[in-house]
Amino acid sequence: MFSGFPGGHRGAVLHHFALPKLKQEALHFSWYPLYQLGGPQLRVFRTNFFIQLVRPGVAQPEDTVQFRIPMEMTRVDLRNYLEGIYNVPVAAVRTRVQHGSNKRRDHRNVRIKKPDYKVAYVQLAHGQTFTFPDLFPEKDESPEGSAADDLYSMLEEERQQRQSSDPRRGGVPSWFGL
Repeated sequence: MFSGFPGGHRGAVLHHFALPKLKQEALHFSWYPLYQLGGPQLRVFRTNFFIQLVRPGVAQPEDTVQFRIPMEMTRVDLRNYLEGIYNVPVAAVRTRVQHGSNKRRDHRNVRIKKPDYKVAYVQLAHGQTFTFPDLFPEKDESPEGSAADDLYSMLEEERQQRQSSDPRRGGVPSWFGL
């Protein structure tokens, strides 16, 4: 019979032990008790998830919204998050895992891998649409010239005059000083 130890002895036997009462209560991760004497105080519950609304790289239908979500978050979690907190009606949720790039290298030529992340495509309920807001609109060009445009055109003319050859030099290059 093989016991796993040389000489055939059984090895050390570990006995069950209990942590002191205070240590066990410190390991319990309940933030709020289920019942409070005298009626519960109203609380704001915040999730442990952070989601990012991102602009899609390719054109999406108007009823589809793209999010970057944590790897631990599931489709059901995202649906409940959007419907419960933001009151957004959701028809379907599709997810995919985007692998992080590992092309970058540090000073020791060791590859540095960016972390993976999950991308979620949320299809809104019938009749709901979403367009990504234009956060940085382009400024309209005014028909009359502004002071900056006049200054730029004047500097451009001076630069062209400096680069043109001087007819008094007789074809001698500018690097040859006279």
